[in-house]
Amino acid sequence: MNTKTKTYKISPILVGLFSGLYPIIFYYSNNYSLINTWKHLGFFLLLFLVVPVVGCMIGYYFFGIKSLKRYRKHLLPFLSVLFFLFFLEISVYASVNPWITAGVFVVALAVAIWLYGHLKKIMIFQGLLAVVGLFSLVPTLIKQLNYSDAWMEQPDDIEEVRFRKTPNIYYLQPDGYVNFSEMERGYYEIDNTDFKNYLVENGFTLYNDFRSNYNATLASNMATFGMKHHYLNYGFNLAETINGREVIISGNPVLDIFKRNGYKTHFIAEVPYMLANKPEMGYDYSNFTKEDVGFIGTGYSEEKEIFEPLESTIGLDSLKPKFYFVEIFKPGHVPSRKENSLGAEKEKELWKERLEVANSTLTKAVDIIKANDPNALIVIMADHGGDVGMDYTLQTRKKSLERDWIYSIYSAQLAIHWPNGQAPEFDDKLETPVNVFRILFSYLAENESYLNYLEENSSYIIIEENAPKGVYKCIDEDGKVTFEKV
Repeated sequence: MNTKTKTYKISPILVGLFSGLYPIIFYYSNNYSLINTWKHLGFFLLLFLVVPVVGCMIGYYFFGIKSLKRYRKHLLPFLSVLFFLFFLEISVYASVNPWITAGVFVVALAVAIWLYGHLKKIMIFQGLLAVVGLFSLVPTLIKQLNYSDAWMEQPDDIEEVRFRKTPNIYYLQPDGYVNFSEMERGYYEIDNTDFKNYLVENGFTLYNDFRSNYNATLASNMATFGMKHHYLNYGFNLAETINGREVIISGNPVLDIFKRNGYKTHFIAEVPYMLANKPEMGYDYSNFTKEDVGFIGTGYSEEKEIFEPLESTIGLDSLKPKFYFVEIFKPGHVPSRKENSLGAEKEKELWKERLEVANSTLTKAVDIIKANDPNALIVIMADHGGDVGMDYTLQTRKKSLERDWIYSIYSAQLAIHWPNGQAPEFDDKLETPVNVFRILFSYLAENESYLNYLEENSSYIIIEENAPKGVYKCIDEDGKVTFEKV
């Protein structure tokens, strides 16, 4: 009996296991921070391993009937390739594309027809890929297991701070919104005067030359809510950092301080990006729940407007002060990857269009807040810049000492509406997000001793091109472009 007629004797259980083994390793290696819960592990074990095993067993049994038995030798090769490529599609795109899936089906069918005698070789190839994949997964797991939140330990007793004034505080975070001082120069050269005048007319203090410490949303917010630098030690991915969402959403010094001072905390967002891995909710209120987020995806699958939950919650629990963290995902930045970019000039035009949307959203949000809470403390602070001038965001990983290039990445908007229009005398210390809440807490506590422990107003970047791979300081304490290995 030749090799081809023996093909179907291979165990369908092994065929199913081998078809899903590498995809699950690949998915965890590249998306660990999005799926680092036991529920996710159970889901993906079921999807990537149990489903193909059961599918292969049922198919093998079904094709055992007399009328189909002659096609049985084609079945397992077909299912092996079908499951394998389909799972890789999910792993790469975190979604199912009908055209790609159709292509996967055609490839699997072709293998089943012409290469069915090589199933063992296909399985060996799948097994070798899984072994190679472990070299990427294991370091990721080790880094996760070794994670420590010791970096958030404060150098003083600020976590015990007691506020002497307790206005409602609204932190509005427009993604990728550069500072007015950068908007008019460099790669931007955009006239944003109307919105700038709107803020001034509504009592906002504008802070020119404000810049972010990190160039991605999670990394920036970790430092902001941790009130400390993490120096990008917890992730080398473009957008993801280990335990980033747990720090921002589940618990951090800023959130704990607000709660200790009697604040009711609110998280409102346009999309559930911060909840993508279903972290424990540390806020008292959220317009999204873990049930709104699927096990597969990046947190952009569902959108909600922020105005109704913002307006409806302002009047609730009127005897308690409130803290709001409101995420607005525009204007954003240029596409992350080259294949998604239309080129620097076109992406700049698209960024300008999103800027108008962001201005409209911020205007409406501020109008709602001021109509219901005239003496609120409103902070409009971006997480990072828009990367305008680049074709795609991954170009930030190329070493550069060009001032406008670096500030396109790090320039960030900061405008604050102080209660009664009275900013503290030390508001000139507002230079980067890592120190913003420590300065606000000093203002609320009327205790300037907390200013003795401000973090360095420096910015950090991950570099992979034109320099040894690693984390570098790219803007120093004085706002000057530099290049120092961390």
